[in-house]
Amino acid sequence: MSSDTQHFSTEAGGTPTAPGRYVDVSAISRAEFVPGLQFQPVLGERTMVNFVSFDEHTEAPRHVHEEEQIVIVLEGEFEFDLDGDVRTMRQGDVAVVPPWVPHGARTHATRCREIDVFNPPRKTLLDHARAQLGDAGSGKGGGES
Repeated sequence: MSSDTQHFSTEAGGTPTAPGRYVDVSAISRAEFVPGLQFQPVLGERTMVNFVSFDEHTEAPRHVHEEEQIVIVLEGEFEFDLDGDVRTMRQGDVAVVPPWVPHGARTHATRCREIDVFNPPRKTLLDHARAQLGDAGSGKGGGES
């Protein structure tokens, strides 16, 4: 186990690759591939965090992708299908989806707000995420500050 001095070291072992930035998620335009399912992706250099909102009675169809995904429920609940293991996930629940593992989710009479962490960034959201970075540079308020 690491000590606190190892975990919180102030000795740089390399050179920063970019400046840090703050993101106003509420200012990120929502992508909607399925009615009632909105995505607000935030792009890092090697990782993507995607804020996801499900309306009531909304389904993210069962699918696969090459990116590893970690799902974290923030509020509400949904039914999550992880390769046939179907469970109701609620606030604080986490699922880990390795590359190419079939999965999907649906809400019933509830809404759900969750975060998907993708590594590497989810290819199908890259254009939308990069557009937010472009809006920040142009002063259009695309969520990055």
